[in-house]
Amino acid sequence: MRIISLNVNGVEAAAARGLFDWLRTQDADVICLQDIRVTAPELEHDPYWIDGYWQYCFEAEVPSQGGVAIYTKTAPKAIIMGLDFELADRYGRYIQADFDKVSIGCLLLPSGRHGDADLNQKFKFMNDFTGYLNKQRRKRREFIYCGSLYSAHLKLDVKNWRDCQNEPGFMAPERAWMDEIFGNLGYVDALREVTREAELYSWWPDSEQAENLNLGLRFDYQILTPGLRRFVNNAQIPRNARFSQHAPVIIDYDWTLSI
Repeated sequence: MRIISLNVNGVEAAAARGLFDWLRTQDADVICLQDIRVTAPELEHDPYWIDGYWQYCFEAEVPSQGGVAIYTKTAPKAIIMGLDFELADRYGRYIQADFDKVSIGCLLLPSGRHGDADLNQKFKFMNDFTGYLNKQRRKRREFIYCGSLYSAHLKLDVKNWRDCQNEPGFMAPERAWMDEIFGNLGYVDALREVTREAELYSWWPDSEQAENLNLGLRFDYQILTPGLRRFVNNAQIPRNARFSQHAPVIIDYDWTLSI
């Protein structure tokens, strides 16, 4: 099973840069797109439609302010939209597809990069989502959360980490939150199961910093329940696949989806 996760920063602009032509060559079983900024009916038409996939979308109340989508080759047993807290549901920040024994979620956090109000919303979302993750660990199924978290976890996830410690994305509370997820809560960072390589970033402020200097941070993840740890086969973040400020996170699992 191959899962591709990508924050598109607006699917219309990403499509114009060739996103869907690229996706059709990747043979992914599941595609998770964050920050689509369109309505569900719009997503059902070209250029956003991909033959051979079931497609589901949870749009924001104001479509230009968020939204997430899942494409899957296997029809899910159920689709869940939202997290039952206001900051998630108003902005269309979570959608989940349920299959036999595993659920795959597509998650978008506030970036926290647009002033104090946005940063405070991010911290509130992080707190609410921690409670949600704690409850999910009690369920008898596995979960994969494809998340654009706008937070880097470790020093090796940031190019110039000393300069970023007071900037949203690598502040102490954000790193502590990720320590909680991958520590006390027991979740697994899929990428780090197969590589400790540095400079595997998924977000850059602009194209020059991405292409020439690689001055980035790893803001995008696939987060797993611990039962899936041994099924991670391969992980990559291709820097040359440039459709937004973010790069796609591609994880291959020794797992076959079924209903």
